[in-house]
Amino acid sequence: MKPALQLKLSQHLALTPQLQQSIKLLQLSTIEMQQEIERYLLENPMLERDDDHPESFSGAQQFDSPSNSETRQESSASEERESREERDSEPPSSPSEIDDDRWTSDAGTFTGAGRDEDDDSDGHDVHAANVSLREHLGWQLGMTQLSERDRNLVRFLIEALDDDGYLSAPLPELWETLPPEYEIEIEELEIALRHIQNFDPVGVGARNLQECLLLQLRSTDDCADRTLAMQIVDKYLELLAARDFVKLRKLTGCDDELLKGAHELITSLNPRPAAGYAQVEARYITPDVIVKKIKGKWTAYINPDAYPRLRINRLYAEILAKQRRGNGNLSGQLQEARWLIKNVQQRFDTIHRVTQAIVERQRQFFEHGEVAMRPLVLREIADILGLHESTVSRVTSQKYMATPRGIFELKYFFGSHVATDTGGACSATAIRALIKQLIGAEDGKKPLSDSQLSEILGQQGIVVARRTVAKYRESLNIPPVNLRKTL
Repeated sequence: MKPALQLKLSQHLALTPQLQQSIKLLQLSTIEMQQEIERYLLENPMLERDDDHPESFSGAQQFDSPSNSETRQESSASEERESREERDSEPPSSPSEIDDDRWTSDAGTFTGAGRDEDDDSDGHDVHAANVSLREHLGWQLGMTQLSERDRNLVRFLIEALDDDGYLSAPLPELWETLPPEYEIEIEELEIALRHIQNFDPVGVGARNLQECLLLQLRSTDDCADRTLAMQIVDKYLELLAARDFVKLRKLTGCDDELLKGAHELITSLNPRPAAGYAQVEARYITPDVIVKKIKGKWTAYINPDAYPRLRINRLYAEILAKQRRGNGNLSGQLQEARWLIKNVQQRFDTIHRVTQAIVERQRQFFEHGEVAMRPLVLREIADILGLHESTVSRVTSQKYMATPRGIFELKYFFGSHVATDTGGACSATAIRALIKQLIGAEDGKKPLSDSQLSEILGQQGIVVARRTVAKYRESLNIPPVNLRKTL
């Protein structure tokens, strides 16, 4: 063996810094992209926000790269004029009221339906509680006439409560953590717990669900329903959870009307009495795209609130231009700023193209809802737009679309399919919507089993196995047939 020199030619794909930045921006969510841009604004003096044109805009023309053809610019400009004329001539349509009158999706807090466009307030914002549970209980403790020793014991137990208001740790374990020199008896802790259980909210300080419900029942007016409800909670809570009404009637000796009243009373109770005092972190989603029906056609537009307006700082650019030899650092930052502006434009242009392709293939969804969702895969959109499947995957991840039916992640419109008798295919989303409709219209006394649901779908030409129906039902958080039975 001896050292030697060897010349070898090979080809490999290298990602330029500009391409790496483009890929990175494309896969970021709107919030993450805004954070990334803020970092660039702080680090690069050649880059600044363009606040000279804050007016609203729509369409894809604002995001066309300089390399786009004039034909495409003219088409986008025409589309922009049509949308403006439509907005001027027609009042803004309010979105349908879906799911408790609010625009919904699997993640976040959204704008309420029917909101005025000039109204900056959000009627459905989730506000964190101003007063915590411990502060609320502490205020009530201050209104009592307890001794300082008893007050300290009550404060000790208040700190041991969980977010739902339960005392999850057993009293003997808590008692053992107290310093022996205080000579506290466990009976004193039990008395302190009773004081807490008399506080508001009713049910706080319970050690389990059964005790929590009993505390709330004791605070209601005395009646036959209350007496039976307390008996069921105290002895037969598991039978009630299993909805075994036949056995409950036999054990309690009551009739259907009395059992129905007791059942309604129990279900009206709050199993999490302190949930209203929990500190809720509001999560907001800024949709990247807005979908509207204009002149009979569903059209996607980039949300102007999601698009960052950037430009080159003219002062630094002029300084750099006047320098004869140029400044290496500023030149590099100028090039970086140009890349960022171009990549941001390209990002939104790609999002717009993909979204419009989705809208065109799922237009029946926008017209009729989930039951009309058609099967769609990433490869189909990629082939239509001439993009790679991984690019479409990046575009549809953590990007959201605001529609009259709610706010949805772009991935929501993709899904598997199930064969039909006619040789076609039905979207899994549509099947879930059908199952939800069938269960919503069922007779509570004779709810539909998974096998019956499968048979009904088969009669409609959709071949779905019982196990598949069960899987879809569970994904909708719908309980099985025995737990849906009512009196």
